[in-house]
Amino acid sequence: MHKLLLKHKLLRWESGLIAILLSEIVIFGILNPKFLQTRVLMGSINDFISICIISLFVTFVLITGGMDIQAGSIVGLTSISLGVLWQDAGLNIWTAVVVAILIGALCGAISGFFVAFTGVQAMVVTLGGQFLYSGLALAVVNLSSSTAFEGISGYPKSFIMIGSGTFLGIPNQVVIFGVLIILGYVLLHKTNYGRYVFLCGINKKAAEYSGIRTKWIIMSTYMLSGMSASVAGIILTSYLGSARADLGKELTLPIITAVVLGGTSNLGGKGGVIGTALAAIVIGIMRFGLVMAGLSTQYLDIPIGVLLVVAVATRTVGSNTKLMKAISKRFKFKNA
Repeated sequence: MHKLLLKHKLLRWESGLIAILLSEIVIFGILNPKFLQTRVLMGSINDFISICIISLFVTFVLITGGMDIQAGSIVGLTSISLGVLWQDAGLNIWTAVVVAILIGALCGAISGFFVAFTGVQAMVVTLGGQFLYSGLALAVVNLSSSTAFEGISGYPKSFIMIGSGTFLGIPNQVVIFGVLIILGYVLLHKTNYGRYVFLCGINKKAAEYSGIRTKWIIMSTYMLSGMSASVAGIILTSYLGSARADLGKELTLPIITAVVLGGTSNLGGKGGVIGTALAAIVIGIMRFGLVMAGLSTQYLDIPIGVLLVVAVATRTVGSNTKLMKAISKRFKFKNA
């Protein structure tokens, strides 16, 4: 019994991700010894914190059987809206932060409404949202006294510390990510709301017959995703010290890859926050390590694309009972 339990834990998807992460650290450390410096490793999260934060809550969307490819656009809209609200509208920076998060929630609610209440495919809705929110971000730039090229800078030091400060020697961004992992885990795996999210993905009709308000649950997952994109946009603006409308435009592929690689089924009904968090770190470390190894940034989407295809293929094969039985028999036959 204990051996079976140990085998189950060792074969968990998350264990494989940890193995991949450790392998990355060793390989990139060999290619560039500077990579192994604690300061460098801890500082590297600044380059992929947005992927980590957003993917946690896009996981909720995919578990319901949906899709969200608009988060990157919400990052840019949040960033430039924050800057305009603070610089041109004269709001206190922390009031502007709250409004910016509400903007993200509203963007998610709009897309979530169309997905949940009209039955339009999530891919179509969020693709439209991607273009819509990118366009709105450019429109907001016209309300600013600064040009789109310059961005909006000059923020108070207290705001800059969100992305550049530390807490007990740990970068604030790492602390925020840790808090969001705990929040997301509790919400998804320890509450009735989380169970409803899974039920919506497993069998929406059965969930409705059970009295679950599936439309509102589905809509709420897009709101959470939009809010997480806003939080990422705020942190990115703080770290860079500049609000720009084009922030986040390259995040869609890494975010979806992190969610799928983390073990969340693209068909819905299966997934977890811890797996997504580990996968996001794996992707982030890969991107950072490849750059330190000398790879040009314009080629970083290639390994991410390969990861996405491999992850989807692996999960598909793993869920095919007949195929797995055939592989098992073949393996046993060879051993014999």
